[in-house]
Amino acid sequence: MSTPPAAPAAERRAAALDWRTRAAIVLGGWLLRLLGATWRVRVHGREWLLARAAGEAPVVYVLWHGQLLPLLWAHKAPTGVIVSEHRDGEIIARIIALFGLFGVRGSSSRGGTRALLESVQVVRRGTDMAFTPDGPRGPRHSFAPGALMLASRAQVPLVTITGYVDRKWQLGSWDGFEIPKPFARVTVRYGTPRAVEGEDIRAVAERASEFAEYMRQDLALVEALARGEVNSAPPRGEAPAP
Repeated sequence: MSTPPAAPAAERRAAALDWRTRAAIVLGGWLLRLLGATWRVRVHGREWLLARAAGEAPVVYVLWHGQLLPLLWAHKAPTGVIVSEHRDGEIIARIIALFGLFGVRGSSSRGGTRALLESVQVVRRGTDMAFTPDGPRGPRHSFAPGALMLASRAQVPLVTITGYVDRKWQLGSWDGFEIPKPFARVTVRYGTPRAVEGEDIRAVAERASEFAEYMRQDLALVEALARGEVNSAPPRGEAPAP
């Protein structure tokens, strides 16, 4: 799966960043690589995703905004991510590029319709998309219906990604943003693919609370996995995690 070429508008936004910001992104990237190299990452339930044949249907991932850093670090696969139209969105787009991802501009509060249409095209070209349904402003662990609308319109399954970090710094931001400490154990779980069906777009959107509950259940499950309390309940009949 290939990343689409950068649009001229995106290039103009990148050029608009001042040299201090660009330098900070580069320095931050190196520091992140050094920190991330110490993390002990264990991933459950991703085997079938990695084994997909060329041309096989892509998926839409959903993950909580506060877990972006450890989950995208573990994911590291060509995937589109919705990022803000604001200047800080360009900063985020350049940071996620460090993980092999790319930004699709827009959010639930600005540029949302255009971003959704562009995301549908990305998925139909065979590339996965990722959403933070509680971003960009929360409330934490709320579930906006954009990812459901995308999965329904593109006729692809939705897959949750949840994680648990045993040692972390947690910021006082609305999302409780997590930064794993050096040598932290990071446990990540990819959930069961779920079809998003509904008679119309309104019916699809009304399923947001249902999928929010799936996310909460998967978050509890990955914590239990990290603590060794349960074995993985693997998607698509994979062998259980030891």
